[in-house]
Amino acid sequence: MTASPGSAELSVARVTAIPVVVPMKRAVRTASGAITEAPLLLVDLTTKEGAAGRAYLFGFQKFTLKPLRDLVLAFGAMIEGDALAPRALAEKLRARTTLFGSRGLVGMALSAIDMAAWDAAARAAGLPLACFLGGTPKPVPAYLGNGIGVVPAAEAAREAEALAKLGFRAIKLRLGHARLEDDIAAVKAVRKALPAEVVLMTDYNQGLGVAEAIRRGRALDGEGLYWIEEPVRADDFAGAAAVTAALATPIQLGENIASPFELERALATHASDYIMLDAQMLGGVTGWLSGMALAASAGLACSSHLFQEYSAHLLAVTPTAGWLEYFDIADPVLNDPLALKDGAITAPERPGSGIDWDDAAVARYRLD
Repeated sequence: MTASPGSAELSVARVTAIPVVVPMKRAVRTASGAITEAPLLLVDLTTKEGAAGRAYLFGFQKFTLKPLRDLVLAFGAMIEGDALAPRALAEKLRARTTLFGSRGLVGMALSAIDMAAWDAAARAAGLPLACFLGGTPKPVPAYLGNGIGVVPAAEAAREAEALAKLGFRAIKLRLGHARLEDDIAAVKAVRKALPAEVVLMTDYNQGLGVAEAIRRGRALDGEGLYWIEEPVRADDFAGAAAVTAALATPIQLGENIASPFELERALATHASDYIMLDAQMLGGVTGWLSGMALAASAGLACSSHLFQEYSAHLLAVTPTAGWLEYFDIADPVLNDPLALKDGAITAPERPGSGIDWDDAAVARYRLD
């Protein structure tokens, strides 16, 4: 799963980045607040020979876009003139961060360049990214990540009825009410409103302590949940392991794991029953390839978080592929967004990731 020899004949000309803030079709409503718009950084890596790769970052808050852009441009300047060899570029840039680390915004910036480099190499080879990585595009079952928020049970049921008509095989419900009874009521109401064949996942977004996570998880055992996601702080692998051991309902985590090394520690502590990879956090395509190998060696089903345009390709080559999270935050600035078909997402057959910007939309949503 390495870049083709032809891509090494290309060289990086420039990396550019444009901040945009786009509207979200559905707000993300967690126990800690709501996100109603998506701050994105659109990244392009062009080669001297004309090939170009594209990726984007989700900054969560607008104030992250300026430092993210500065980091992406600084790292991009470091690889100008280098051969388009994504792994070699990743190694070079990570070596420059040894003294201060590559977590947080630094890691996100590195991931964007990595994704754009793989995209450019695949486009230059004339292959979809999945094929460039040794696989082939294929349908991956999708769940609606931006599903039902932390709302009263009656409202949750109404949302579930509406969302069930969209054709997803699975939908996520966010939990974290002040009272356990309200969490249980929401789960029961949503489960009743959804067709029996639709899978229901839940997500606490790190909102509980270990003891409370065990208390609430045990109360939810038997409700037919596919998983409970991030019940405790994302980096508390020991605490997550205690919750995992105590519950019958499977635990899911991983979206905040920032490196394959961190993932290895999570797996070693048996922190979860499933694992979720986020290309932005884990190190782009290069980080995902390492992460999927670790998940496979541990025998854990591996699902995606965000970045469905890349995740569709990456899950197509992941040995223990699970669910793709459908989260259409970039659709407003894309020429040809991914479409759900029969409850699944299939990566496009065109070269690279398939990402192309809608220039008029980019200009409309650009944050100066």
